[in-house]
Amino acid sequence: MADADVPGQGPGDGLVEESSRSILRSETWIVLALSLGASGVSALISFIGSVTKPGGLKDQAATLNGSHAPGRPWLDLAWQLFGIASALVPVVLVAHLLLRERAGGLRAIGFDRRRPGFDLSRGVALAAVIGGSGLLLYLGARAAGFNLTVVPEALPDVWWKIPVLIASAVQNAVLEEVIVVGYLLRRLGQLGWSPLAALAVSSVLRGSYHLYQGIGGFVGNMVMGALFVLLYRRWGRVGPLVAAHALIDIVAFVGYALLAGRVGWLPTP
Repeated sequence: MADADVPGQGPGDGLVEESSRSILRSETWIVLALSLGASGVSALISFIGSVTKPGGLKDQAATLNGSHAPGRPWLDLAWQLFGIASALVPVVLVAHLLLRERAGGLRAIGFDRRRPGFDLSRGVALAAVIGGSGLLLYLGARAAGFNLTVVPEALPDVWWKIPVLIASAVQNAVLEEVIVVGYLLRRLGQLGWSPLAALAVSSVLRGSYHLYQGIGGFVGNMVMGALFVLLYRRWGRVGPLVAAHALIDIVAFVGYALLAGRVGWLPTP
């Protein structure tokens, strides 16, 4: 694609004057503090707690989707839906900020319905490649003692279990790809960061908020983050990344719900 269409190089992503840079710098810190930056700090504290706890990491568990009201399914459902909806508020904030910038909202980072076939086809292919390698990395890291046992879901067996797991997977994908790839790369480009430095920040941030899973979760997601940045710069859209991420998480969450305790190769607490 032409340089004008490459994220971080197009006319809408160019450098801004110093007074505007200060505002954008503060804005970026606020967005991250309200979303995945805060998650990174939380994951670091959790990881410190895990490595200082007696016993190995693989003997501890990290639960991704747990019950908030055991024994009270309707209240639990309300909490699940509230958590999913509230986690997407930073995405709404980013859309608002990009609209104020006259950039066209989330369309500026390629999160829209203009190219559904493109987004889905590349997302499926990317998920197929990353999903299998990610599972092997997790199993290897856990066997080596570098990772906790990841429990993708621990929800009660009620009618809303699978729909909530799917919604949670989609929420993760939208939040992470919009904030850590589309928005962050756009802002770092406007602030004068080099493409390599922006890639490093984005990928390390992605790894940081997965650190609660252990070293394997950190390294694996950091590598995935670097690949996603490169593909975003090539395609100019976060749509395929959202599709891929959602599919990976759906398979992980729903697959665990269906297979845990029924196959020997899948670790359980």
